[in-house]
Amino acid sequence: MTDFSLVIMGNDWIMIAFVALVMLLGTKRMPEASKKIGKIVGQFNKTKNIVQDEIQKAKGDFGMQIQGPATSERQKLEVMAQSLGIDSKDKTDDDLRNLISSKLGGSNTSKGSEQPTK
Repeated sequence: MTDFSLVIMGNDWIMIAFVALVMLLGTKRMPEASKKIGKIVGQFNKTKNIVQDEIQKAKGDFGMQIQGPATSERQKLEVMAQSLGIDSKDKTDDDLRNLISSKLGGSNTSKGSEQPTK
């Protein structure tokens, strides 16, 4: 049996959304709605820039690079090690965990869990 599915890519979605908006709002209210959407997007961008500037000011004292979220356990360990002044080269994940834990003065809580090492 042939599977028939609706495949819509790229700019087609924009056209469908535009037609749906015209049908819902009518042509008389479209300019008003687009102005409101423009103001909302402008306010969002302004707020986003303010937050990014505040983050940059806050990180200035530490000299750390702020990037996107860590995607792996190893990346998290390397960031923590760097912030504590620990050299992470040629060390396994377990070694880094132990060094970070000893530097922070706590106990290593990951002994029971099996974590893959690099």
